[in-house]
Amino acid sequence: MLKVLHGHDSAIKSVKFSANSHKIVSSSFDKRIRIWYMTIERQIFKGHTGFVYAAEFSPDGQIVVSCSGDKTIRLWNVISGNELMKLEGHTNSVVAVNFSSDGKRIVSCSVDKTIRLWDVDSGKEIKKSMGHSHYVTNVQFSPNDQMIVSSSYDKTIALWSVESGEKLKELQGHCNYVLYAIFSPDGQLVLSCSYDKTIRIWDVESGKQLKILTGHSRIVNRVKYFPDGQTIVSCSADNTIRLWNVKSGQEIQRLEGCNSCASDVDVSPDGKKIVAGFANKIIGIWE
Repeated sequence: MLKVLHGHDSAIKSVKFSANSHKIVSSSFDKRIRIWYMTIERQIFKGHTGFVYAAEFSPDGQIVVSCSGDKTIRLWNVISGNELMKLEGHTNSVVAVNFSSDGKRIVSCSVDKTIRLWDVDSGKEIKKSMGHSHYVTNVQFSPNDQMIVSSSYDKTIALWSVESGEKLKELQGHCNYVLYAIFSPDGQLVLSCSYDKTIRIWDVESGKQLKILTGHSRIVNRVKYFPDGQTIVSCSADNTIRLWNVKSGQEIQRLEGCNSCASDVDVSPDGKKIVAGFANKIIGIWE
């Protein structure tokens, strides 16, 4: 581990790099959001009254969006730390948020089983999809912003049309809660991880499962692609962070220095760094 960041007073829930790879935003069960210029803490956002499940930068890096157990989504000015807007509508904890690539829309998901689309300028809800039969764990726009992928405790992954809000496909194969699902950088694949200890790769066009990656001995919390789409990083409740080759499906490396469960992991957009947030309140960075 190259660097360790201390500051949060409770377990870390999310860590994300900015688009320029220079900043990190973290969120925690301590109800705080922190901005780090690599090793130096620069800003703390206070306002949420519940656990902050996720936070990420807007594509231009000027805004942070966060979501919380207080049922709200909030937008923050990165420089001033001021809260810009509060988006309300979800009826239970909001657990994931994602900006569209143009920064004009946000997609969110919740324990209330809904996926909602929001307009950033007005703060208005544009669409609501009642898509899953259990709590929705993650949502993400496709690289071209035409689709959304969602994962759920109902053990499925769904693909949605942004324009119509209709469900396009349901990907079935995981045999326990699906914790996370994301698109590959080219938008042709979906990557997922689950309570069933597996990582799976799916073809977007056909909806077929292409690969099952096994090796973790406990729940796999998060998976991320490297920018080239050839390598995956995963973190698990087995206290390991592992790198995998997409083509072969084989584990290629384990990161040193993990002595706690990592709840989230991210790869910098320049592909040079990995950041992870841990249950023991620390954030680790690897080159």
